[in-house]
Amino acid sequence: MRSLFVRLLTSSAVVAVCSITATAWLAASSTSGAIQREQGQTLASDARINNSLLGYASRHSDWSGVAAPLRDLAAQNSRRIALTTENGTLIADSATAGTPLPAKVSAVVDPLAVDVTLVPGAARDRIDPRAVGPFLLSDRDRARLRKAADAYAACAGRTGQAVQVTVSNTGRPLVTTLSQRVGQEPSPMPRPIPTTAPVVVVGCDATTFSTPTRTEKAALKQLNLLVSRCLKGKGAGRGSVGLDFTWVSKEKQPMPPVAEPDQVISSCIVTARKEQLDPYVAPAAYLYIDSPAEATGQRIPLPSIAGAALLVLMLTVGVSVMAARRLVRPVNALTHAAQRMRDGDSSARVTIRTTGEISELAAAFNEMSEHLQRMEEQRKAMVSDVSHELRTPLSNLRGWLEAAQDGVAELDPALIASLVEEILLLQHIVDDLQELALADAGKLRLHVEPVHLGDLLDQVTIAHRSRAEAAGLTLTTVVTNDPPLTADPVRLRQAIGNLVTNSLRYTPRGGHITLSAHQDGDQVVVEVSDTGIGIRAEYLPHVFDRFWRAEKSRNRQTGGSGLGLAIVRNLAEAHGGTAAVASVPGVRTTFTLRLPS
Repeated sequence: MRSLFVRLLTSSAVVAVCSITATAWLAASSTSGAIQREQGQTLASDARINNSLLGYASRHSDWSGVAAPLRDLAAQNSRRIALTTENGTLIADSATAGTPLPAKVSAVVDPLAVDVTLVPGAARDRIDPRAVGPFLLSDRDRARLRKAADAYAACAGRTGQAVQVTVSNTGRPLVTTLSQRVGQEPSPMPRPIPTTAPVVVVGCDATTFSTPTRTEKAALKQLNLLVSRCLKGKGAGRGSVGLDFTWVSKEKQPMPPVAEPDQVISSCIVTARKEQLDPYVAPAAYLYIDSPAEATGQRIPLPSIAGAALLVLMLTVGVSVMAARRLVRPVNALTHAAQRMRDGDSSARVTIRTTGEISELAAAFNEMSEHLQRMEEQRKAMVSDVSHELRTPLSNLRGWLEAAQDGVAELDPALIASLVEEILLLQHIVDDLQELALADAGKLRLHVEPVHLGDLLDQVTIAHRSRAEAAGLTLTTVVTNDPPLTADPVRLRQAIGNLVTNSLRYTPRGGHITLSAHQDGDQVVVEVSDTGIGIRAEYLPHVFDRFWRAEKSRNRQTGGSGLGLAIVRNLAEAHGGTAAVASVPGVRTTFTLRLPS
């Protein structure tokens, strides 16, 4: 499991499984919610359709004219609607002829037995209030009573009463009092004015519209006869209930206004009402409701879901395998190149073919490999240079000592002085190497203290003046405002002295060497400038390298050991500063030390 390829493949598979599971759950939840909303909308639509057909059945004695209203309902609700008799005979259908009926009956349309599932607020007797039968007023009576009711409302308004005129299902106007006086709070619940009660508003006559008509009296008489016959048939103690117009005129009145109605009386009233209304309403019919969008709520089979999930998983794994291989290939190349470097092949490189993080890693590896190769070459060159630098004075010492031992040469003062000079040269090289070793190991100790640059540069000038005069050179010092500096004065004199020695070696007779110092922001700048032969541009990046010399023959007459400038850079960096050089061949060369003040 430590393989990057296996990890990537496993991660992709886990992500795919989680994604498929989450997507399936969300889809199932969304589908369930959509189905519930659709079912709610369908139920509301079914209730509207059923209510419309109940209203038609309540006012018509048969279904002969229902075809046109049924088609209008179907178009308004975007549903298929069909009606059949109880024995299955088709009454009307919004679909084309020959279309099979839905498998399930949606409701039974019967105004004398209302389906309470589609009409939650139905009366306890389950009779549709729009079924009024013989109580329905003629157009003439409606117009007369409405005119009388409007006159009563106008009269009440003049006396400060606010009333409202509405029309019942029978066509009779009902007057409702909204407030007792103009400007008073309206009644919380409208109160119908009893048609047989005394006139409520003084000075306004309500008898003109509250008196029952001939049609209503005949219907009420018939209803009382039917109730009496039902009670006699059931052996009730009383033969009549005596329903009056006060009860009949109120809409949706389920029970007669008797003091203690019993179950037998209630049953007989309901039976009598249904018997009275039966000739005036359409017979019961079966209602079929279908929808073209019915299939949208069907559940997707489980095998289809499993197959789709498996296909998505396979595609995910396949893409992951390809991506993982493309990702692992450059990593394997980096691993092989690193193993080659471990085995000593410093030329190991990685071919960069892509972009992104992997290409950046490969580029960084190639840069590291090139740097290590340069370091190895410098190490080999350094060993060769050190051996060369030490071989010359040692060979001279050995040759003169062997000659003196064999009696060929005499140890006179001149020879002894020459041998001492060679020993001093060896000591100087060894000391320089030790300085560099301490700097590389981070053990180069500095004893910092406040330094007056003017005095320090004067000391360096005095130390090298005799040699400069012997070479025919002018050595001067320029210090601007004596900038404050905290440094190791001994190490700083050593660094500046190495720069002056270098300038003395490469400046021809008649030249000029200038030591200067000034403040530059939070840094102190020390410069050693000469009018020597200069340094070519391609050599400038290497002048501070160890044992580097522009003259490759390493002739003692044209250069030193090649360690002086390397020591200058290390001392500057030990102080937290930098060393740099700028040169124009044949004109001027300037070495610059920048140190934090």
